[in-house]
Amino acid sequence: MFAESKKAKMEPTTGLTNRIAENTKIKGDITSEADIRIDGELDGSVNTSGKIVIGRSGKVTGKINCANADIEGKFNGELKVENILSLKSSADIEGDVVVGKLAVEPGANFNAACTMKGAAVKSLKGDEKQGSKAEKSA
Repeated sequence: MFAESKKAKMEPTTGLTNRIAENTKIKGDITSEADIRIDGELDGSVNTSGKIVIGRSGKVTGKINCANADIEGKFNGELKVENILSLKSSADIEGDVVVGKLAVEPGANFNAACTMKGAAVKSLKGDEKQGSKAEKSA
């Protein structure tokens, strides 16, 4: 997921937040270890070991790879959240989503292919293996 160098894995920078203000449009890729708040528009990718917040007026088209995310605005593309994705009631999500945990408030528009990783995925894989063994022995 995140590229690791030979050096020790860097911890997310706490207390620092990068901001893309309302009425700002950015086309390109962003890489940061700090949190990022987007209230403007971004067409590109974001890669951070911190938290992404897409504000109510925020709009992102592209790829996001982060530790945690809170979304109030619009997202269209590929979203990978290592831990918790929290969708507020005003959120509008389309695309492909991979999350550790998902929290959705009533009213959010979640039109995405979603995969949850962790215990739920391991459980499903275990069920598939047991099912295939049962089919072979029958």
